[in-house]
Amino acid sequence: MAMQRREFLRLAGLGGIFLVTGPGRSALAAGEQSQAEEFTFVQMSDSHWGFSGPAVNPEAAVTLKKAVDEVNGLAKRPDFIVFTGDLTHTTDDPQERRKRLGEFKEIISGLTVKDVKFIPGEHDASLDNGEAYKEFFGQTHYAFSHKGVHFIALDNVSDPTASIGDEQLQWFGAQLAKLDKNDRVVVLAHRPLFDLYPQWDWATRDGAKAVEMLTPFADVTVLYGHIHQENHFMTGSIPHHAAKSLIFPLPAPGSVPKRVPIAWDPAAPFKGLGVRGVGAAPAKKNLELTEYPL
Repeated sequence: MAMQRREFLRLAGLGGIFLVTGPGRSALAAGEQSQAEEFTFVQMSDSHWGFSGPAVNPEAAVTLKKAVDEVNGLAKRPDFIVFTGDLTHTTDDPQERRKRLGEFKEIISGLTVKDVKFIPGEHDASLDNGEAYKEFFGQTHYAFSHKGVHFIALDNVSDPTASIGDEQLQWFGAQLAKLDKNDRVVVLAHRPLFDLYPQWDWATRDGAKAVEMLTPFADVTVLYGHIHQENHFMTGSIPHHAAKSLIFPLPAPGSVPKRVPIAWDPAAPFKGLGVRGVGAAPAKKNLELTEYPL
């Protein structure tokens, strides 16, 4: 019997077939080489826990749990997981918002990899400037390093104008000032930092300032969510990679007059949904992406 694609991907694990995008990137600085090791992590995004819409996803109550099972079943265990926003679906009720954040956190606790990092989406944070989100998940922007790679998580959603803001941009500049221009940098955000399609809120008002600050660095990758589909774009030498959603896909930018979720296809349930494996290796010049369908 021919091996099914999903089974093959599972057996291959994060070290298997990779989608490599973007031009060649510079290697880590010599001073980083002793610390750098090959590793993998998983990007999950846009679960919108609390969403209800049978025409869009009649399995909304189990899709996030299915994603947890998929990640737990990967053949190669990732070092950590990052969740790039819209953990929950928006609500005007502060009590309901906290209830959804708590339920999301409980479901995610089922991941066997316990090092899980989060940033908010506008559905989590824009109505209260991230107040409820911080109660459950801490700061909305932060930085960390892992095996010679420097990660910076930005918050471009808590400000309801879809801005990063001057204060956070100053913090961002201070983080970058600590690094060598040849260090490998990975930026995590919810909205795209470039103007993908502003008519659909697929942009960050001051994102160009952040991109300009990254331009002097030789090895930068931006991972984001928000648009509910895989998308790859270059700003100069910087690749930007959008992740699929865990609840419903959205149409390609500007492909239809109105941004509406793509209807559920009973013949192909969970089509367009998935998680992403990301591989980093000192000897290779690109982050390596593997797309895992649900």
